[in-house]
Amino acid sequence: MNLNWRSFAFNGVIVVLVALIASVLLLSIMEMPVYGEVTNPTNNYVTGRYVDLGPTESGGTNFVANIVLDYRGYDTLLETTVIFTAVMSIMVLWGVKKE
Repeated sequence: MNLNWRSFAFNGVIVVLVALIASVLLLSIMEMPVYGEVTNPTNNYVTGRYVDLGPTESGGTNFVANIVLDYRGYDTLLETTVIFTAVMSIMVLWGVKKE
């Protein structure tokens, strides 16, 4: 019986990597706060900062526009780029005429 040591080692490395990634994910899940708990950090300081300091930091009076354009600007720019690329791809595909 001829064993292929290269494939055996490759499968062993894959199993070890999957186990390592799974353990890191499980450990990070264990460190997460309980969902919906009032004392979570996201329920304490982020909303208060947006409401209290939003008009002075960004200069606008609309809370939604302040958050989207000032606090989440790069994220919004990337999402807009993805949507623009998708729309342009659809327009190009619809514009192709089959003869």
